[in-house]
Amino acid sequence: MTIQPGDKLPSTTLVKATADGPDAVQTDEFFAGRKIALFAVPGAFTPTCSARHLPGFIDHLDDLKAKGVDEVACTAVNDPFVMAAWAKQAGAEGKVTMLADGSATFAKTLGLDADFSKIGMGTRSKRYSMIVDDGVVKELNVEQPGEFQVSSADYMLSQLG
Repeated sequence: MTIQPGDKLPSTTLVKATADGPDAVQTDEFFAGRKIALFAVPGAFTPTCSARHLPGFIDHLDDLKAKGVDEVACTAVNDPFVMAAWAKQAGAEGKVTMLADGSATFAKTLGLDADFSKIGMGTRSKRYSMIVDDGVVKELNVEQPGEFQVSSADYMLSQLG
């Protein structure tokens, strides 16, 4: 079953790269007491993700924070080293927190996993964005396959009013 607005995010582990190596991030701790703009992409360095999705959140970081967002985070079914390299290449370091979901555990737990096997990518995350306030999903924007509209930073800004 897919997570819905009003649901609490499940407790699971994501990983972020740090100068000291991979660091486990517990979702219940990461999302507690803060408003997080989270977006997910099928994969780091993939065309739409690199050309439009991540850059939109970088470009609108100050606008999102002005509307009460404490942090912007991105998740993908990639390892933390790939996520860190993507952040560096895209200019997202220190702006967007990159959270690796290497085994798709988070995506599967949310019911937002997708099978990209036909193009050689295996199990990935659907493209989506969500506003999470103190661990509770307030808005959830899941894209139709091949689309990029409702998960954008612009769309999220309209939801924040």
